[in-house]
Amino acid sequence: MTKRTRTPSTGPAGSPRPTGPSEPSGPSEPSEPSEPSEPPADSASASATKSGGRRAYHHGDLRRAIVTAALDVISAEGPSALSLRDLARRAGVSHAAPAHHFKDRTGLLTAIAAEGYGLLAATLAEAADLKDAGVRYVRFAREHPAHFQVMFTPELLHGNDLELTTARALAGERLRDAVSAVPPQGRGTDARLAGVAAWSLAHGFATLLLSHNLDGPVGDQDPEEVFRLLSGLLFQGSS
Repeated sequence: MTKRTRTPSTGPAGSPRPTGPSEPSGPSEPSEPSEPSEPPADSASASATKSGGRRAYHHGDLRRAIVTAALDVISAEGPSALSLRDLARRAGVSHAAPAHHFKDRTGLLTAIAAEGYGLLAATLAEAADLKDAGVRYVRFAREHPAHFQVMFTPELLHGNDLELTTARALAGERLRDAVSAVPPQGRGTDARLAGVAAWSLAHGFATLLLSHNLDGPVGDQDPEEVFRLLSGLLFQGSS
């Protein structure tokens, strides 16, 4: 397990996070009962074969296999549908195998959120300007809806997990860089508030888009192009 430390609760733009996982979190969802340690890889493979010929993953691939299966479940049914036992069945390994890597469901969701923030930071780092950063934010949400949902549901996560707080801070730094690059006449004199505005626009648009609340207004148009138009209304000098 990664050592956990607490970091200041700030959003991607350096401002207090209204809904993100850096705010004081509510109690984590109840952990599933601990299970015995993972049996040797050959035992897990034999068990999987006896239980119906399910594919037995090599030990080095198991963590990725569990995360991938979890993302499929979240996309289809939401995080509340996750069960480590069910994920083990999907991966064709023993019930103890997922717990060996993630300890409990909260640990698994925290790992997914940390991975999501890392992916978001990487795409924001390639943005040409603030408008492009917003477009990339929306694109990330569309391409990684399960990550996006978990990242901003703090009660599901270990909020002081070091991997999570490090990845989240990096994503915030990338967005602040994009805001700082906009001349004051294009964003106002308060860069902090400009960051809140930019993040709110991108995050709100992405959230409404994923929940199908923009099906009517957006219609058959490219959502990223629609967002470009909206961001141009807010930041006249951003590109």
